[in-house]
Amino acid sequence: MAQVWKCAGLRWAADGAVLVWDGGRRSALSRGKSVAFEVAGEGGRRCVGARGNPCPVRAVVSGRSTGARCEECARLDRAHSVAADTIADDPRPYRVYLAWFGPGMVKVGITAAERGPARLLEQGAVCFSWLGVGPLMAARRTEELLRAALKVPDRIPYAAKRAVRSALPETEAERAAEVTALHARALELDAWPESLVRQPCQPVDHVGVFGLQGLPAAVGEVAELVHGGTVSGELAAVAGPDLHLATARGLVVLDSRLMTGWELGPGGAGGELTVPVREFRGEAAGLQDGLF
Repeated sequence: MAQVWKCAGLRWAADGAVLVWDGGRRSALSRGKSVAFEVAGEGGRRCVGARGNPCPVRAVVSGRSTGARCEECARLDRAHSVAADTIADDPRPYRVYLAWFGPGMVKVGITAAERGPARLLEQGAVCFSWLGVGPLMAARRTEELLRAALKVPDRIPYAAKRAVRSALPETEAERAAEVTALHARALELDAWPESLVRQPCQPVDHVGVFGLQGLPAAVGEVAELVHGGTVSGELAAVAGPDLHLATARGLVVLDSRLMTGWELGPGGAGGELTVPVREFRGEAAGLQDGLF
């Protein structure tokens, strides 16, 4: 293989999703684009490190891990995460949100206000609305209030999100209905922290951003990448970390988090998918200057 690039993950920005490579190179992920690569890295998949620092031992990690970190780096990364509830003195304002991923799947969460909707795009939220904004601890207390009073979870499994993307309601109003109803119930609760400013319900729809309109049902998902394996397909949609690829066998979902830590080289367009794929059965089924 003439040249390889180490994948550093997928990032969402205002103008869409991009794959980031070590060294700063970026590949825009526009729909209709050919995605074709071969998995290099004879030494295996390497830990991506934590908090911007490389793994000191360059540990080999499992091809099935979506975290792409060894145990020590995963512990370090988690210890500095807002989600881990270990940071109490962050002075930045935080937003509380309600996010909808499909019928019956609404979650509550918090994100730094300066990040805008990036967190919602990263999670693959089909529709969302802000609920309030204020200090971190007030946002956390509000999140806990909604979980307890309204029985709204703070996590939705990715498998559940993927299963419904091809069968979403057709109109934005229908997709926003559950968020709108829960938003109204949340504002009626009495135990809101005084320092959290409530925000009106203004649903934002991501179906167009993700490319989910008319998306066919997936026939399977990539279980892991393996050395020497190839991936080839046309990009039909990108939702959260997931690449929906039109392949010879049908639509296959590739979680881009499985790519991080691998060295990847160019593959021929129109090639085969030779990495392990878990089929859905009875479920919502020359040198290049860049890979894509």
